[in-house]
Amino acid sequence: MAPEAPAKTRAPAARAAAPRGAARLVRWDVIVTALLIVVFAGGALGTSDFATGDNLSFALGDLSEIALIALPMTLLVVAAEVDLSVASVLGLCSALFGALWNAGWAIETIIPLLILIGALGGLVNGLLVTRLGLPSLAVTIGTMTLYRGLAYVVLGTKAVAQFPQNYADMAVKTVPGTPIPYPFALFVVLAIATAIVLHATGLGRALFAIGAQEEAAFFAGIRVKRIKLLLFVVSGVVAAFAGAVYTLRYGSARADNGIGLELAVIAAVLLGGVDFDGGRGTLGGVVAGVLLIGLLRNLLMLRDVATEIQSIVTGLLLIVSVLTPRIVARVREARRHHRGSLPAPS
Repeated sequence: MAPEAPAKTRAPAARAAAPRGAARLVRWDVIVTALLIVVFAGGALGTSDFATGDNLSFALGDLSEIALIALPMTLLVVAAEVDLSVASVLGLCSALFGALWNAGWAIETIIPLLILIGALGGLVNGLLVTRLGLPSLAVTIGTMTLYRGLAYVVLGTKAVAQFPQNYADMAVKTVPGTPIPYPFALFVVLAIATAIVLHATGLGRALFAIGAQEEAAFFAGIRVKRIKLLLFVVSGVVAAFAGAVYTLRYGSARADNGIGLELAVIAAVLLGGVDFDGGRGTLGGVVAGVLLIGLLRNLLMLRDVATEIQSIVTGLLLIVSVLTPRIVARVREARRHHRGSLPAPS
């Protein structure tokens, strides 16, 4: 059987000097981690309520959906793809949650169905990207609007509340003896599993190869389309599950739940050092990026900073995380070019 054709070709020169790229990435991870420590220390010293168990529990809980969705998003971006429909999948599944609960369905039936819907949404994205060769950015902008529209068709502008207390408790209560909410504890477990997949398995090496140079990965025998399709499906599944967590945590199913969440997810992934062009990144950096954004948001909230300003900060972090590695890369390239143009010593 002939191998599947690659969806696109990446220039070989784009991934030259891999060792320098790896070293640059490590330094970027260290910078993000250092910023995280500075923000935490500054918050603890400057705001009395910041480092309390109750506030940290709230901050981690408020971060749960972003953190969960950031895991498959990391894999997608490493493979040089992106999924901007995740927040709309979350909203659609939240709306379905409310509509089905109103119709008398049991929670035990609703959640598996939501996961199936999320998988279907991811499958649509994946098929459009891998089978029709469309760019994931354009595809998922379209499905972002489509899925959010379907959410309003399902539930309209009304809200549904009064879910079973035992399920609501699971979305907000903490692991005994810690300030870590159960959804964030699940994120920790999934993050460890994702790190193993990304950095210690053949699939992870395949993702880096696809993101670095897709055509070369294809001719090396990597099933590029199949892997990308799987990533989009996983992204949809996790977004759907995050929709259930979001609904139970807030105790409200609404069609507009999670609006703008995809921006925070992308910002966390890129801030963590994952190259938007693919082929580079570490999950440790992404975890640091997720925590940095979450703690910054919490600190701004404690200081009564308006929600609009918090959004501006997230947007600025996104811009900085995209621009900084490219500026550093251009400076290094200019220095190499300058050294190469110097006359040889006599």
